Amino acid sequence: MKPTIVLVGRPNVGKSTLFNRLTRSRDAIVADSPGLTRDRHYGVGRMGERDYLVVDTAGFDPAAKEGVMFEMARQAEQAIAEADVLLFLVDGRAGCTPHDEQIADTLRRTGRPVHLVVNKAEGLDRALAGTDFHALGLGAPLPVSAAHGEGVRQLIDEVLAPFPRNEEEEENGENGPKVAIVGRPNVGKSTLVNALLGEDRVIAFDSPGTTRDAIAIPFERNGHKYTLIDTAGLRRKGKVFETVEKFSVIKTLQAIEGANVAVLVLDAAQDISDQDARIAGFVLETGRALVVAVNKWDAVDNYRRERIKEDMARKLGFLSFARLHNISALKANGLDALLKSVDAAYGAAMSKLSTPRLTRALQTALARQAPPRAGSVRPKLRYAHQGGMNPPVIVIHGTSLESVPDTYVRYLERMFMETFKLQGTPLRIQFRTTHNPYADKA
Repeated sequence: MKPTIVLVGRPNVGKSTLFNRLTRSRDAIVADSPGLTRDRHYGVGRMGERDYLVVDTAGFDPAAKEGVMFEMARQAEQAIAEADVLLFLVDGRAGCTPHDEQIADTLRRTGRPVHLVVNKAEGLDRALAGTDFHALGLGAPLPVSAAHGEGVRQLIDEVLAPFPRNEEEEENGENGPKVAIVGRPNVGKSTLVNALLGEDRVIAFDSPGTTRDAIAIPFERNGHKYTLIDTAGLRRKGKVFETVEKFSVIKTLQAIEGANVAVLVLDAAQDISDQDARIAGFVLETGRALVVAVNKWDAVDNYRRERIKEDMARKLGFLSFARLHNISALKANGLDALLKSVDAAYGAAMSKLSTPRLTRALQTALARQAPPRAGSVRPKLRYAHQGGMNPPVIVIHGTSLESVPDTYVRYLERMFMETFKLQGTPLRIQFRTTHNPYADKA
């Protein structure tokens, strides 16, 4: 098993910066503003000679009793309970604070190994940088600069020294499809993630914008493995004012691009908005497989249900390839069927299509309806083969293919999707015009 290293500390001491340094990524949002991280954020360590897991946590306030700060503290406490070793980060420039003393008292009671890390020590005398923090009684402070990488390698070597190396520790790539949960703010994305996991893994709070980062969580259900990605809600561009929220939007778009399947969550209590259509359009543009989940279905009457169906047909008709599920994330209704559709969409997106079968399907489509003429030229479509997956790409070879109209391309897409039962994923068609070897000869 990989050792789990959990980063804890008060807000704005550089936990997310150190997380990104240890994972050699930009997965955690970093800005000069406290309280950006709210959920537990997992990553695979990529510094040093062995593998390990790193968990970034929200700014920890053990005294919080209510509101989002209490939920953030609860997330941090759950991460601490999972830890093999704790890195307690403090700010070397701000000195020791009463808040640091509260956290130190809490960490001492956990019984976990704790390393006291003095961050932001760049330019400071290393012998003096941690002087104030000896009073915390957690051993010798280790000065580092997460932003510049100073002392980080020595830190990780010291932290991992007590753990025996397991030669079989390698990423096996068997965590199943990556499933991004996307939608507008406050439609129930985090509630859906928690319902699928069977625990309060991410903060679900009755306030738009609670989730800021894209949180990836491996889990297993009914014998199938998945990696769930809870994302920040996407608001209309004109309503995104804060720099932090702009970072959140970027992380959400990156999560969609990096996923295999997107689950678009809609709110049955609200009309389908233009923003829902924009999010669906972005998923379609990136070529990701898609499942649509209409949440809070149990909370609306028959009139609202009919209204949502009409809205779906009118505003999201271009998602006819995706399966639709009516669910209740709060009551965990409809989740097994939703995951079956996720599995089917992932299978369709990763389908391997043989060249003979594709060519036969193309010939059948041509026999039913030939491409229209473009002036005196009629495009000739000769054979097809697969050019990629996620989404499936079909490459068609022939002559005068630049004259094939968009309407005929859509006809071919429908034919291929029906023939190969590719429900749940978009499909791309590319044309390759064959070069005439005699064209340049007299």
